[in-house]
Order: sequence, then structure tokens, then C-alpha cells
Amino acid sequence: MTKVQFQQRILGLQDNMFHFALQLTANRDEAKDLLQDTILKALDNEKKFVENTNFKGWILTIMRNIFINNYRKMLNSQTIIDKTENLYHLNLPQDSGLDTPEGSLNVQDITRAINRLDKDMKEPFSMLIAGYKYDEIAEKLKLPLGTVKNRIFLARRILQENLKEMV
Repeated sequence: MTKVQFQQRILGLQDNMFHFALQLTANRDEAKDLLQDTILKALDNEKKFVENTNFKGWILTIMRNIFINNYRKMLNSQTIIDKTENLYHLNLPQDSGLDTPEGSLNVQDITRAINRLDKDMKEPFSMLIAGYKYDEIAEKLKLPLGTVKNRIFLARRILQENLKEMV
């Protein structure tokens, strides 16, 4: 593939890339930045692309990796390390979290809301919370992957509505 063909393929995927970036970031400006970063990285690594490989998958993997790396950098930059001799900063009062919906609900309320879900939604949702991946849930419950994802999505929506009423 020539350099021009490579660039044309990237330009042809720009809409798909932007929509994927929007899914990852949920912010138009951040999605545009992520799109630019991805295009630059892909152009820099053009020689690493192997012919007869899924080009769209290759590009979207680059985008996902950039997003994850940026997210990790952001988390690390927000981590506070107390280097004082008497750990003074660790003893400062912390935000109670009561300003957030999660802070105003207790564990029993959330557990009750989850237990009120239909068994069809409760089981996959509980497995997701326990750390199972979607494909593992589908395999254990002997359900199609799309069905599992749909049930978890519906469970989240129902829980949001039920917990919103409790706040």
C-alpha cells in the first residue's frame, strides 16, 4: 500500500473513528483531540501496518490504547502522595461524598434495588459487578453475548431510575 492509499483509507474512516472516540470520551472536544492523536499515531506507525490486516480494527485499537493511556495518566496525576514526616495530609478531613448520589445512598438501599430486578437482569448484572466479563457471563449463562449486554444495559437503566427516586 502506498503512502497516499494509506492516508486515503484513514480519511475514509474518519467518521467511524470520530463516533468511536465520542463513545469513549462522551465529549465532542475530547473526541476531536483523540481523533487527531490517533491519526498522527497511525501516520507515524504506517510501516508497522501489515497488509491483509483489518485496517479499521488496527486504527480503532490505536485509538482505544491512546484513550486508555491518557486515562491512566490523568488518574496518576490526581494521586496524592503524602511525603510529610508525620503524614499530616492523610489526617486531613476528607470529603464525605454526600454531595454525590452514591454518597447519599447506603449499601443496603443499593442491594435492595438490585434484588428487585427480574432474575433475567439481576443474574448477569450481579456477575458483571463481581468482575466477570461479558463473554464469560454469556458462556456461564448459555446466552448470546448481545442478550447479556442488553440485559445488563436494561438493569443499569432500571437501577438508575429506582435509585434516583431514593435520593
